[in-house]
Amino acid sequence: MVTFLAGGTGTPKLLDGADAAFDLAEATVIANTGDDVELGGLLVCPDVDTVLFYGGGVLDTETWWGIAGDTTATHEELHRLADAAGLDGGPRYLPDDAQTAGRDIARWRRFSGVAEFMEIGDRDRAVHVTRTSLLDEGRSLTEVTRTLADAFDLTVDLLPMSDNPVATIVHTPEGEMHFQEYWVHRRADPEVRDVEFRGAAAATPTPAVREALSDPVVIGPSNPVTSIGPMLAMDGVAAALESTPVVAVSPFVGREVFSGPAAELMAGVGRDPSTAGVAAAYPFADAFVLDDADGTDLDRPTVRTDTRIDGSDDAARVARAVESAFRKIGAEVR
Repeated sequence: MVTFLAGGTGTPKLLDGADAAFDLAEATVIANTGDDVELGGLLVCPDVDTVLFYGGGVLDTETWWGIAGDTTATHEELHRLADAAGLDGGPRYLPDDAQTAGRDIARWRRFSGVAEFMEIGDRDRAVHVTRTSLLDEGRSLTEVTRTLADAFDLTVDLLPMSDNPVATIVHTPEGEMHFQEYWVHRRADPEVRDVEFRGAAAATPTPAVREALSDPVVIGPSNPVTSIGPMLAMDGVAAALESTPVVAVSPFVGREVFSGPAAELMAGVGRDPSTAGVAAAYPFADAFVLDDADGTDLDRPTVRTDTRIDGSDDAARVARAVESAFRKIGAEVR
């Protein structure tokens, strides 16, 4: 049995070929929820949904976001209405007092749906309507996620990192902004001065997450700050990782990152934007998978391969390297 920590696109891309090395029917995926937003009253869980849609065979693997071939009629009409009414575009937060009121799971990350700043497809939106409605019926995010996973016929056991709200807030010279505003709306334009995981001190990993963290853990080439950082900010997660075999795949080749704003975010929180910085961020990792071209000398066992993942064959190659890294540290996985 093995557990994957997933955020962004790095780990989901690895899952695309992970069955070459692991029995995914016995695997668990713990998804980051620090990126979640409530948009127009609907809870959107981007990192949960990437795994959900991938496992269901409907993910748009060109963008690694949303459902392939989805229509966007509702999104377009929202913008038409905003233009016709003379309303400014998004992102539009709800009033300050609404940021910590209402549905507990949505605190600190509530946006208006007027001229929504995230393009959400029509089938994709149906998932958010179902999720939010089930939450309002009194179910936990873990229970709702398992219900949706059943609907998409997932092989892996998909878990949100917590049933409590955590919001990734990026501090910039222009003020603080939710990670989705920073990344989706502003395209990582403002300088990063710090990153806060708001609510993490009060959030706890669920019993299911704690149990999954007792198995060997794979950290794919996800962003160490905003994909994995929210999990590590919760009490008990780092300690659990210290007590189990962990193999991490670096999202960097030396100082070059494959994609996304990982370098800017690493620098913004005072970490070296490099493979060496990733190793420093993961002191609990027992071994690393690095790219053949990465000359970083780490103080832990390493396995090298071509770590670029552009399809299932690439993912299978990296997954086999992860399996080799577990064998190198004497850990049994399947």
